[in-house]
Amino acid sequence: MQCEGDKTYGEKGSCPICKMDLALVENNSKLADDDDISEESIFNLTSMWHNEEGEAIQLKDLKGKTLVMVMIYTSCKAACPRLVADMRNIESQIPDKKIKKIQFVMVSIDPETDTPEKLKAFAKENFMDDAHWTFLQGTESGVREFANVLSVKYKEISPIDFSHSNIISVFNPQGELKHQQEGLGVDNKETIASIMEVTP
Repeated sequence: MQCEGDKTYGEKGSCPICKMDLALVENNSKLADDDDISEESIFNLTSMWHNEEGEAIQLKDLKGKTLVMVMIYTSCKAACPRLVADMRNIESQIPDKKIKKIQFVMVSIDPETDTPEKLKAFAKENFMDDAHWTFLQGTESGVREFANVLSVKYKEISPIDFSHSNIISVFNPQGELKHQQEGLGVDNKETIASIMEVTP
């Protein structure tokens, strides 16, 4: 018998209606997890992605860690290598005890060229193949939707070249945007401070 439908309680005791003892419910973490997501969270986006290992994931699979994200493409010869350098510079300033609670995410704006295999090779080439680095290839519509959320503008100007915004974004473990760093080779003091602040 369900007195109050799916209602759950956080403490031991008895049902206020039927007086039956409350039982501990296992595997209720999914329900609690979804309750933690606010309307501003990127984990509400349902698009599917592939990481550099070829595994299909959704953004909510990254929940629970501070996310430092940037949109790049691997064949870029101008801005992207500098964005990569900025990301690695930020990584180098994070204390070891915090690094396991942070995920550095590189999202490709060229999903046609940047296959998981290509992203994996790029990660190795740039010494970004530790567990705290993730590379994502999405669909054209998924990438466009995510770029809009980040206020990143990009445009294909030739089959192998894009013009794009240079923005590094910091999200808290609930997927809410907390800080953005715009430009190349800028002072990342505020970005580091923001990462440290939102990382438990």
